[in-house]
Amino acid sequence: MKNKKLKMARAEHDLSQQELAKKVGVSRQTIGLIEVGKYNPTLQLCLSICWALDKTLDELFWQEEA
Repeated sequence: MKNKKLKMARAEHDLSQQELAKKVGVSRQTIGLIEVGKYNPTLQLCLSICWALDKTLDELFWQEEA
């Protein structure tokens, strides 16, 4: 499932995928794959992304039931 919330939060902070990746210690490709739903990040990576974007896990990663 695509993570539009992550992409929007990254844009709010005016960060490129590369810049966010550097902040959290992963490759740009990893951030891109998370955004398009092709990579399932670890809890630790999710937390690092949340801290970098000043968001909660619920705000960025919680998926509503269909």
